[in-house]
Amino acid sequence: MYSIAIHGGAGTLTRNQMSSEKEEAYLNTLKEAIDAGSKLLKDGKTALDAVEMAVCVLEDSPLFNAGKGSVFTHHGKHEMDASIMEGSQLLAGAVAGVNSVKNPISMARKVMQQTEHVLLSGEGAMQFAHEQKLEMRSEEYFYDELRYKQWQQALKSGSMQLDHTPLNEKKFGTVGAVALDLHANLAAATSTGGMTNKRFGRVGDTPIIGSGTYANNKTCAISCTGSGEFFLRAVVAYDVSCLMEYKNLSLQEACDLVIHERLLSIGGDGGLIGVDAMGNICMSFNTEGMYRAASNSQGLESLAIYKY
Repeated sequence: MYSIAIHGGAGTLTRNQMSSEKEEAYLNTLKEAIDAGSKLLKDGKTALDAVEMAVCVLEDSPLFNAGKGSVFTHHGKHEMDASIMEGSQLLAGAVAGVNSVKNPISMARKVMQQTEHVLLSGEGAMQFAHEQKLEMRSEEYFYDELRYKQWQQALKSGSMQLDHTPLNEKKFGTVGAVALDLHANLAAATSTGGMTNKRFGRVGDTPIIGSGTYANNKTCAISCTGSGEFFLRAVVAYDVSCLMEYKNLSLQEACDLVIHERLLSIGGDGGLIGVDAMGNICMSFNTEGMYRAASNSQGLESLAIYKY
C-alpha cells in the first residue's frame, strides 16, 4: 500500500475571499503535485522521491510561499528554508536562509545524502549549492507583484506578516508532503519562503527537524504549516510522533491533540499533514482552511481548501 498527502499552507481561507478563477488555479496545482507524487509511489519509487517531487511542483508555482512564490524579506530579497526526512534510518537534511535556488527541497535532500550534516545555512549553504550544481534562478524569477505589494504594505506598517496574500487575509503559504511507499518506508518534506518583511535572518520551524518536519517508520511522517515560532516552541512534528509511540495514540488522535489543544494553548495557529506506518492519512488544522490533497493505492482522491 502507498499513501501521500500534501499541503500548501493554512490560514483564514473562506469561499467569499477567493475568486473562482483563483480557487481553480490552486486546486489544479494541488492536483498536479499530488498526481506527480502518486505516480512515483505507484511505480515503486521511494517515499523520499515522492515527497521531493510533490514539493518541487508546489515550489515551481507562484501561488505558494515556497520557491518561485517566496515572499520578500525586509530588504527586498528572498530567503528560503526547507527540510526533508526519511523514516527508516531517521536521516534528514535541511537548509535555511538560501537564495537563488530553484528548488530548496532538492537542496535539502542533497544535504542529507551528500554531507554528514543535517542543516546548512547562509553563505556556506550557498557554496554547497553551487558545488552540487543545483539549478539556480535570478531575482526576477522570484518576483511576484502580489508578494511585492504585500511587502510594501508590511514596510509601511513596520510589521512582519505570516501571510503572502493581500490585505488582511491571514494565510500561511508553507508547502509540504508526506508519504508511505510500497517498501513500507515513510518520508516528509517541507519548504517555505518564510515571513513577509522578516529581518535578522529569521528562521521558522520549516527547516528544523522535529518542529516543522519529522518522519519515523515506527510512527508517522509529519509536515507542518503555520505560525513558525509557536511550532518551534511546541516541537509539533515530533510531538505527534511521541504521542503515538509512547501513549499509543492513533495518528488522528495525536494530530488533533497537538493542533487543537497543545498548540492553541500557547496561541499558535496553523495545521499539519501526516501519514502513519499503516498508510492512514491525517490533515488537521485549527484555522479556517488549509490547501491540501491526499491520495492512496486504495482509491482515495481528495482535494480541498476550506474547513467545510
